[in-house]
Amino acid sequence: MSCRILALNAFHGGSHRAFLDGWSLRSRHTFQTLTLPGTKWKWRARHSAVWFSEQIRQATDQRPALPDQASGLADVHPAEVLFCTDMLNLAEFLGLCPEPIRRLPRVVYFHENQLTYPSRADGDRDLHLAYSNITTALAADAVWFNSEYHRREFLAAAREFLRRMPDRRQPELIDRIERNSEIQPPGISRIAPRSEGGREHGPLRIVWVSRWEHDKRPDIFFAALRLLIDRGIDFRVSVLGESYRTSPVCFADSREWLRDRVDHWGYAETRAEYEAILRASDVVVSTAEHEFFGIAILEATSAGCVPLVPRALAYPETLGTGHRWFHDNSPDDVAGQLERIAAHGGLSDQPNVDVSRFEWERRAREMDARIEFLCQ
Repeated sequence: MSCRILALNAFHGGSHRAFLDGWSLRSRHTFQTLTLPGTKWKWRARHSAVWFSEQIRQATDQRPALPDQASGLADVHPAEVLFCTDMLNLAEFLGLCPEPIRRLPRVVYFHENQLTYPSRADGDRDLHLAYSNITTALAADAVWFNSEYHRREFLAAAREFLRRMPDRRQPELIDRIERNSEIQPPGISRIAPRSEGGREHGPLRIVWVSRWEHDKRPDIFFAALRLLIDRGIDFRVSVLGESYRTSPVCFADSREWLRDRVDHWGYAETRAEYEAILRASDVVVSTAEHEFFGIAILEATSAGCVPLVPRALAYPETLGTGHRWFHDNSPDDVAGQLERIAAHGGLSDQPNVDVSRFEWERRAREMDARIEFLCQ
């Protein structure tokens, strides 16, 4: 059975884009996609409902779009399912879009949420965006979370949010979201590891693959590397991940004192380069205080890296509680674990972490089956 999916991706960048591209390329369903660039995320969250509804209205009414409004949507084929992400205010969109779209079964995918995302030290949480996440979940027929950890965090925070309201709290609304919720992990593109015995001789090779943002706590990572130097531990480091104009200053500062130990610094320009760096690395480190899944960590693990991650967040769920190389997210423990891995020769004591259940071929089939259920 093949269904027609109208997919709205309000922030078409990073993991959001990788998810939609990865699924649609492998799906047996037909996707018609409307997107907005993966920049200025608050603007996308606030105005995407109006933008998408107007694009669909113009295509439905066959009205010519203004030159600066062209979306690439020439027409709207009869859709059977509406798919969107947490970046879209779904309730607003449904109030603005043409009638046929409103009647479609609706799936919302929560990559993250604004109820629990760590606030920057210099700013308060945007409660409007947080509440929009709740109304979006209420407007959906199926609410997909990328991990059970994320689902629990969201539901608990949503209940707390309503509890703080002055009156008319309606806690039963969150029960409805819970009943409609399920876990649909994203897929990963498996990276074939280097051949056995293919490791070059030399010091431990460490790789960072996370976004250059405060919630990934790069300050802990670099403090741990400084401790390794103080303890006389030899190592090489590659710092990958997407950077931004306002990336934490610890990246620029650390680049200076790490300069003689750096193999690669910055975003890999091609997928081939990215995979080659991961294959050449021994251990991938996360020091995140906010992680609802961890695609990059799992891809690095598939390439043969030992995952060194906090014993928290979604990591025990995705890597398994028997995984050996957890840390408590302090610089001292991260450094201590890296020292122990170095003493074991990097990969010679690699834990058995099987990430095959997250490979795209399997994940696409399972999500396709859920879409078919909604189409019936």
